[in-house]
Amino acid sequence: MQWITLFQKEMLENWRNKKWIWFPLVIILMAIMDPISNYYLPQIIEATGGLPEGTNIELPDYTPSEVIMMSLGQISSLGVLVIVLISMGTIAGERKSGVSELILVKPVAYRNYITAKWAALIVLVWGALFIGLLASWYYVTILYGSLAFGSLLLVVLFYGLWLTLVVTVSIFYNTLFKSVGVVGFLSVLTIMLMSLVTKIFGRFLNWSPIHLSDHIFDMLMMEQISTELIATAIITLAITIILLTGSIFIFKSKEMAN
Repeated sequence: MQWITLFQKEMLENWRNKKWIWFPLVIILMAIMDPISNYYLPQIIEATGGLPEGTNIELPDYTPSEVIMMSLGQISSLGVLVIVLISMGTIAGERKSGVSELILVKPVAYRNYITAKWAALIVLVWGALFIGLLASWYYVTILYGSLAFGSLLLVVLFYGLWLTLVVTVSIFYNTLFKSVGVVGFLSVLTIMLMSLVTKIFGRFLNWSPIHLSDHIFDMLMMEQISTELIATAIITLAITIILLTGSIFIFKSKEMAN
C-alpha cells in the first residue's frame, strides 16, 4: 500500500506538471517528422524555389520498416535528451530542497521511494513512446505501405527497454548527486560514452544496448526475432536491474549517513 501511494503521488505530480501533455506531444512530433518530410520533400523543394536547372535528384523509395526506423532515430537523439531533462531532478531536486527528508522522516522504505519514482517515469516514457510510434505507424501506413501492427508492438517492446535504461541511468545519478545539472550532464555523458565504446569495440559488443535499434531493424526486415535481439534485450534489462538496485543501496547509505 505504501508503494502504491507513493506511485500515485508521482503520477499525479507528473499530471500537474503537464508532463503527460507536452512530453507525448514532443515524442509524437519527433516520430512523425521524418515520415512526413521525406514523403513530401519534392513538393517542399518545389515550393521553396526548386533546384537549379539541370540538377536531378532521385529520392530513394523507402520501405515502411526503414521509415519507422527513422522515427526511432529521432527519438534516439532528441528524445533521449528530453527524457534526461524530465528525469534529472526527480530525486536530486527533492534532496536539494529538503522534500525527501520530509518524506523519509516518516516510515517510508527507501526502495519504495526510489522504485515508485522510477516506475512513474517508466509509465510516462513508455506511454509517450507507444503514442508517438502509433502516430508514426499511421502515417507510414498511409504514405509508404502497410506495416503489421504486431511488428509495431514489438518495436515498442524492445525499444522501450533502451529508454528504460536511459531513465535508470538518470535515477542512478540522482541518488549520487544533489545537483540537477550534474545529474543531467553525467547521464548524457554516460549514454554518449556507451555509444562511443560500442562503435569502437563493436565486434566484441554485439549485445550492447546501443545495438538494440540495429537488431530491431533486422527484426523488421527478416520478420523474425533474432537471437541477437533477445540477448541484447536481456543484457539491457540486466544492466537496468543492477543500476536500479545500486540506486536503492546508494540512496539508503547516503540518507542514513546524514
